[in-house]
Amino acid sequence: MTSVVVAARAAWSAVVPAGGTLTLTDLHGNQAVDFLVYDAHDTAVRYSAPDTIHAQGGIFLTTGSVLMSNEHTPLMTVVADDVGRHDTVGGACSKESNTLRYGHHTWSQHACVDNFLAEGARYGLGKRDLVSNVNWYMNVPVEKDGTLGIVDGISAPGLSLTLRAERDVLVLVSNCPQINNPCNGFTPTAVEMTIDQPLLEVPVGTTTKAAAPSPEPPSQGSPA
Repeated sequence: MTSVVVAARAAWSAVVPAGGTLTLTDLHGNQAVDFLVYDAHDTAVRYSAPDTIHAQGGIFLTTGSVLMSNEHTPLMTVVADDVGRHDTVGGACSKESNTLRYGHHTWSQHACVDNFLAEGARYGLGKRDLVSNVNWYMNVPVEKDGTLGIVDGISAPGLSLTLRAERDVLVLVSNCPQINNPCNGFTPTAVEMTIDQPLLEVPVGTTTKAAAPSPEPPSQGSPA
């Protein structure tokens, strides 16, 4: 078993083996955890919010929810949840969105997109590989007219959720640094990540699909 405390505002990543579980614990309460997941052997296969929402018929995640890929195949399943509702539509904060929502004085503030880019670079991932993410513990109610807001969280100190990997998966986490809305109670805090099996060391980002064979060079003296 591996357990790591992820500091406030920090990034984290790991490869979780198929059948293994990852438990996220909100140590101090009301801390949003931005989350992306990829097939560890082919990162072109990655979490898809539209496929996940379509498959379960709703926008909130809880026990039994399956995180689906862009190929409509399962990546991870929520097998336990102390909170009962997690967000799929609020997205990750960025310098650009902070500036638009809260003013130009926020431009220099650290954001989840920065964390995802820095941590993803360890595996050869870049901005084009970032997709709409899950926000564990984040409370984003949606009104009948489609209006959504980011409001006080419904988590509490020590509450956790557990996901089971349905294949070898690469997980990227941004322990959200946002201080301009209530998603972290305006004070980001640490969270804990626990994996119940030894971490895998695999060549993340390589594809399992066979490459086309290279043509053999013509033999000497034969027509090219």
